[in-house]
Amino acid sequence: MKMNRLNQRMNRVGVTGRRPRHGSQSGFTLVELLLVLVILALIGGLVLPGIIGKAESAKAKAAASQVSRLAMAVESYYLDTGNTPDSLEDLVNEPSDASGWNGPYVKPSSLKDPWGREYEYSYPGEHAEFDIVSLGADGQPGGEGKNADLNNWE
Repeated sequence: MKMNRLNQRMNRVGVTGRRPRHGSQSGFTLVELLLVLVILALIGGLVLPGIIGKAESAKAKAAASQVSRLAMAVESYYLDTGNTPDSLEDLVNEPSDASGWNGPYVKPSSLKDPWGREYEYSYPGEHAEFDIVSLGADGQPGGEGKNADLNNWE
């Protein structure tokens, strides 16, 4: 009998020796929440600038690769037709005067640089037989870093 009462008391009191409070809610204090927010802000302040810089660098590398691919497509067009295209559109849509056209040589989406602007194309070129240029992130001639022009002759 004594053992039953002891077991009942142990079950009521619990392992910690305290009786559970009814109606109390567990959760985080305001200080704990503010501390977490401060830590997240510090991490964001340190990590995000590096990620954004990498994204712009990746766009410049992608543009350089696309310029090279467009130059190869122009050369393939020339080998197939015997003429250099009048515009980059001729690489996607067959011109009416092109005999031997074996395209499309590129996807339509390849005619825009990673910043959403059309590549500049000129034939005959000022620097090479034909010129293909992306004006970089700023869309202005010249510039350095992410704003540097990308072309097929350098």
